[in-house]
Amino acid sequence: MRGTWLGSIVVSSFVALSACTGTQFTPGTDTESDSDTGSETDPDTTGGDPAAGVLDLPDSPYNYAAIELPAHYVSSLARGMDNTPDDNPITDDGATLGRVLFYDTTLSANNAVACATCHVQKNAFTDPRQLSVGFDGGLTGRNSMSLAEARYYRNGSFFWDERATTLEDQVLLPIQNSVEMGLTLDELARRVGAQDYYAPLFEKAFGDSDVTSERISLALAQLVRSIVSFRSGFDEGMATAGDVGAPFSTFTAEENQGKALFLGKAGCAACHLDNGPLPPGTQPGQPVPRVNQAIFFIDFATNNGLPYAAGDDDNGVGDVSGIPGDDRRFKSPSLRNVALTGPYMHDGRFESLEEVVEHYDSGVQPSPNLDPRLRVPGSPEPRKLNLTPAEKAALVAFLATLTDQPLLADPRYSSPFLAQTP
Repeated sequence: MRGTWLGSIVVSSFVALSACTGTQFTPGTDTESDSDTGSETDPDTTGGDPAAGVLDLPDSPYNYAAIELPAHYVSSLARGMDNTPDDNPITDDGATLGRVLFYDTTLSANNAVACATCHVQKNAFTDPRQLSVGFDGGLTGRNSMSLAEARYYRNGSFFWDERATTLEDQVLLPIQNSVEMGLTLDELARRVGAQDYYAPLFEKAFGDSDVTSERISLALAQLVRSIVSFRSGFDEGMATAGDVGAPFSTFTAEENQGKALFLGKAGCAACHLDNGPLPPGTQPGQPVPRVNQAIFFIDFATNNGLPYAAGDDDNGVGDVSGIPGDDRRFKSPSLRNVALTGPYMHDGRFESLEEVVEHYDSGVQPSPNLDPRLRVPGSPEPRKLNLTPAEKAALVAFLATLTDQPLLADPRYSSPFLAQTP
């Protein structure tokens, strides 16, 4: 049933490709596709095309700008959460350029890593390692966050500590980081400009072939904002039921139980789904009308009561703002595809969703900055959920329904490179 539904919700079908494996350059394997995603063709090796033998791109660009989203993604609240700026809308040619940049190891000092190294398509654009490995073998300070749904993080700030105030700022910072990719912005522009295959891509995206770090930023941000996850089992259920609170006929009994717990007793939705204003006096776990039925985000950084680990001096937003009230507050990734994005939390401390559920059930620690939704009403003490083992398993089963399998093999987000470039 789910497979049938998926075919009906997408504008048009596309050829299934092997998902990115973390190796940035893999031979293109798709040879045809319909009008929604373009048509992959054999590269022209006789017409002077600078991309010949390097890139496998469709003759007409894939559709990034006008992806047809289901009804629960186009509500006024969902549109209000969209952080796309007026001066950088998603375009097909801009996101195509962003796709090439995203997989190009030219963007690192020794051609060792690309953006895609730490944001792997088959892992929902995150890194399965606790900490990512930079261009010279060094480890990042935090776990790699999924890029899916970045468009819908309402305040528009990025990284776990929200130090980047826009996505356009965010995409350039790893490139400049001394551990991650190791370039200056001037070096970045020179290195990209030296690759013959970029001139026509910049011309299509921006009207001329001038390569600047600002344009690189705009193109990468367009690609990332286009990564929207809307073809999961949950979305199938929404299409048939029309309301998140109703039982989904496409769900198992356990999945429906988990959804009910998520919306009610466990109080998960108070953070991860109720992004609009709640009625006065609403308590965690209390059933309320769901204006947001698509965006599984906490839309501001929060302290979720993680225990301090030995040597842990990471204060998240507090280290950026210098405000004690911000200590241990971290941005949260979307729960979309959460079954694939472990290990979890900013430091990757939890290997499994079961551990995450256990934390919120009984492991939340007191803190002056603890999110009020995680406290006993009227008390500074953390609340306990007292879930049964069956209820915990049901929550995990529900979270698995947020996995968008088509996204993991969508050719729009796979490597466009035929082989590794110099």
